[in-house]
Amino acid sequence: MQIIQTDLLCIGAGLAGERVAIEAAGNGFSVICLSLVPARRSHSSAAQGGMQAALGNCVMGEGDSPDVHFQDTVKGSDWGCDQEVARLFVDGGPIAMRQMAFWGVPWNRVVPGEHTYYKGGKPFTAIEKQEKEGLITARNFGGTAKWRTCYTSDGTGHAVLYTLDNKAAQMGVEVHDKTEAVALIHDGETCMGAIVRCLKTGELRAYLARATLVATGGFGRIYRESTNAVINDGGGLIVALDTGVAMLGNMEAVQFHPTGIVPTDILVTEGCRGDGGTLLDVNEYRFMPDYEPEKAELASRDVVSRRMTEHMRKGLGVKSAYGDHLWLDIRHLGEKHIRHNLREVDEICQSFLGRDPLYQLIPVRPTQHYSMGGLRTNKDGAAYGLKGLFSAGEAACWDMHGFNRLGGNSLAETIVAGMIVGGKVVEFLAGTDTVFKTKCVREAFDAQQGRIDRLLAGQNGAESAYAIRDAMFDSIMVGAGIFRNGRDLDECVKTLQVLHERAGRVGLRSDGLGANPEQALALKIQGMVKLALCVAYGALMRTESRGAHTREDFPERNDRDWLSRTLATWKDGADLPTLHYEPATQTFEIPPGDRGYGGGKIIPMQTEQGR
Repeated sequence: MQIIQTDLLCIGAGLAGERVAIEAAGNGFSVICLSLVPARRSHSSAAQGGMQAALGNCVMGEGDSPDVHFQDTVKGSDWGCDQEVARLFVDGGPIAMRQMAFWGVPWNRVVPGEHTYYKGGKPFTAIEKQEKEGLITARNFGGTAKWRTCYTSDGTGHAVLYTLDNKAAQMGVEVHDKTEAVALIHDGETCMGAIVRCLKTGELRAYLARATLVATGGFGRIYRESTNAVINDGGGLIVALDTGVAMLGNMEAVQFHPTGIVPTDILVTEGCRGDGGTLLDVNEYRFMPDYEPEKAELASRDVVSRRMTEHMRKGLGVKSAYGDHLWLDIRHLGEKHIRHNLREVDEICQSFLGRDPLYQLIPVRPTQHYSMGGLRTNKDGAAYGLKGLFSAGEAACWDMHGFNRLGGNSLAETIVAGMIVGGKVVEFLAGTDTVFKTKCVREAFDAQQGRIDRLLAGQNGAESAYAIRDAMFDSIMVGAGIFRNGRDLDECVKTLQVLHERAGRVGLRSDGLGANPEQALALKIQGMVKLALCVAYGALMRTESRGAHTREDFPERNDRDWLSRTLATWKDGADLPTLHYEPATQTFEIPPGDRGYGGGKIIPMQTEQGR
């Protein structure tokens, strides 16, 4: 057994993982980041639109502050977030954005003078002030009172990830790519690292660490139609869930983005609508103001996705061989804006659709995009259940997003949470020693090696991992999509329970040697079905509608009974997660109220006088 030891093991080398790694390395600790792909190919690089931070530099952002950002974030979460964490996030945002600029991120800057911007397809004029010249500027995003999304054209994730990766290299952070964590090493109380599989040779290694961070991003690839990269299959959450003690939070809270292109489901940024793009139906009629007169296309993502789906259900979608879709129109933004500020969108449309967005409409539909749920942590990023285990970014339920996150808040979260959680990891490493128990290491290694050996020997069974995955896709897309109901969810849960049992009997058609994608899926498919069950079962039990969780049979947001966070654990031998609940927040800076968009009835929280 090859054993590698480090102070901090980051499972994931995207923005959150590398930001935590930089904090630890900068304080003198050894750090190793594991990555399925080279670090700069992490899915963070695909983020286009920008990062929210209340800088208030541009004229349309004047009067912005962390307080206004906080209000937008809490309303966007549909009062499902931890307000203490949301406060930490909005206060840290301006600091983090300026730090990224200092490290080399080429943010778009304020250019003084008269500028044209678009709202609802119509041109308006804004005059940027001379004294603001050169400061970080912002664009408009959905669900916000002010323009506060810092951006680098429409390649923000790419620019920030490359900057962070350079910084990590300067700080001596090691990145071990083409590796995958297949199990956490623990004794039921303390995490001691991970068993890791080399994707080139198939060999296992043991990584021992005093602190372990899960920063593997989202789990969108349990859905067929997703903007997520193929590597976003929930691997970090699977190994945490398999411990039996770590908890996943709010797994039923799954966000669909309004503008995935058809048929590939590649995302085109919310910046298209923030910069003035409009949504059109089969008659090329702009329909969103009919549903949301004030916010229109810039209501929160959960609301826009629902309104688009409602409109298509009325028969007003565009028919295609790939199902109904709607149109995104950015033609009026002009050549300079499209070719410069939306250049990645331009390239995506021309390369994958053969359409020029300067002259042609873009076919779009709501597509699974983001997971508000993840490995439940406290405000310090420490995971529930296991000492020494931390999480940050989309893999974590740090819970500033609640049941819906605003565009630009997740990309900012990777950096802000990375900065905050990284500091707490440093405190942990400075004040804690870990005893590495050889029995735990050996047992974890032998369990995973035995699992692989049985699979290669054909001792498990003959079920196809691909067939099970396709059946999971079919089930969860119907049961736990944009709109949900008890009947479909119940059927989805039952189907997934059967698939969970079948996934324990997976065999290989190939020999399984070397870099083998079939073997990788076969080892992970039961864990993916577990994640799907956490989503579907959590959604079935939550008898209300909140944010991205929309129950057609329970349309009210129920603050009386459901102002809570779902926690899921998985007991050995079970075919369903065990669910627990905790208060969504311990403190209310802003008491529950109306979001101001999206409609719907609210069952109010009971007060002492109302009992």
